[in-house]
Amino acid sequence: MLSTIILKELKSIISSPKFVITFAACSIMILLSVWVGIQDYRAGVARTDAAQEINYQVLKTTTWNSVHTRAFRHPDPMQIFVSGVNNDVGRLADIRGSEEVRLKNSVYSDDSIFAVFRLVDFAFIVMIVLSLVAILFTYDAINGEREGGTLQLTFSNPVPRAKFILGKLIGSWLGLVVPLLIPILLSVLLVLFMRIPMTPLHWQKLGTLLGVALLYFTFFIALGLLTSALARHSATSFLISLVIWVFFVFIVPRAGVMAAGQFVDVPSVAEMKSRQAAFTKEQQDQFLAKLKEVVQDLTKRQVGMMSPNMSMEERNEVQKKLRDELDQEMNKKRKEMEAAIADYGYRLNEERRNRQANQEKLGFMISRFSPAASFQLAVMNLADTDVLLKGRAENSMTDFRARLLELGERKAKEQGSDSMMQGITTRMIQKPGGTIAIGFDRRRPPTVNPEEVPIFVESPRNFNETISGTLVDIGLLAIYSIVAFSMTFVAFLRYDVR
Repeated sequence: MLSTIILKELKSIISSPKFVITFAACSIMILLSVWVGIQDYRAGVARTDAAQEINYQVLKTTTWNSVHTRAFRHPDPMQIFVSGVNNDVGRLADIRGSEEVRLKNSVYSDDSIFAVFRLVDFAFIVMIVLSLVAILFTYDAINGEREGGTLQLTFSNPVPRAKFILGKLIGSWLGLVVPLLIPILLSVLLVLFMRIPMTPLHWQKLGTLLGVALLYFTFFIALGLLTSALARHSATSFLISLVIWVFFVFIVPRAGVMAAGQFVDVPSVAEMKSRQAAFTKEQQDQFLAKLKEVVQDLTKRQVGMMSPNMSMEERNEVQKKLRDELDQEMNKKRKEMEAAIADYGYRLNEERRNRQANQEKLGFMISRFSPAASFQLAVMNLADTDVLLKGRAENSMTDFRARLLELGERKAKEQGSDSMMQGITTRMIQKPGGTIAIGFDRRRPPTVNPEEVPIFVESPRNFNETISGTLVDIGLLAIYSIVAFSMTFVAFLRYDVR
């Protein structure tokens, strides 16, 4: 009995004139989205390689006591299927001194035309197109049969309603999901044919992503059946389904984000930069004032110690003492200044990150009342293109900066160029009237060997870390699907088949 109902539903879907058109359109869209994603990934790799080559040439002009480089976010193959915020977030950051690590030069900021017509990736097609397809094929699954008279004819036989509605769900699911597996498998073959470097971790993420997509698709199949069981007429159920689809896919996710923005205030980036710049200037002014006092004090002391009758050895000894004291004070004051600037920047950013995290948590909590939001958050997290991408990259680059500065200090000491006075020689200047002054001659310290400078490589999250951040959304999608089908079952038990 159940198999008969399933086969009947399958035949009804496959023999429908709209099936061929819908299946062809969805197949073309899925394959095209993956093809465009592959080309975008390859362009990103080429762009990163070219930028790294330029950075390699720039490194030849730097020194170990002031070494600076650039860290680049390497494209990830998962962005082929889910672009997320990947193109909105900066692609590189300058790594130098006490300067705060900030990502910049996003794809959309460099080529703004792509921001107008954004990438249509696999996740977008599932979230928008396939969910609508599920409704188009199920909104009249029950009331359409009633209007055609076949429903009353079916129940003139001893057919349990539970088996009938279960057969409807399974038949609709098989009729819509199985054909769509063909373009999905072709897309996977396309990735293999184009030799995209997919690791076992990437395949695990992709398999889970497809599972989440099927779970999301199942909810809208159940939703279509629900509206068909609630409404007497198919036209009414289609209108109800369409309104619910618009509400879940477009309104709720955006309303959640907007509401969170009203409840939790987050300082703008421009405001943060302004506060950081003001504090940095204040610290630099204090540093220069203290340095001026140190130089004046040492110069007075030294001039008092020198006389024209001193031997060359005594003068050299005095000069060495001056240079050492000045060097120690300059390094001490400079490190105090850099530490103060870095600490202020860290506290400033920590405050903003905490507020932003609270805003995101509230926004996502509200948005998750929509299955579409849960689906999007789940797949973005699986592809590592979620909203935390920027924070993860900047934190990794900050750790990289600490290691690079530590390496620079060690290399500078090995070369004897770790102090601010490196490459500076002093000379005595005899002025008219017997006054003695101290002059400085500066020579540039040796430059670095670019081969010795490490390249930034971000460590990917393992599968357990990735899936742990997705379990909530997967669980919500499962609950939404179960609730929708349970409501369909209850509604159909009371449905008048006449």
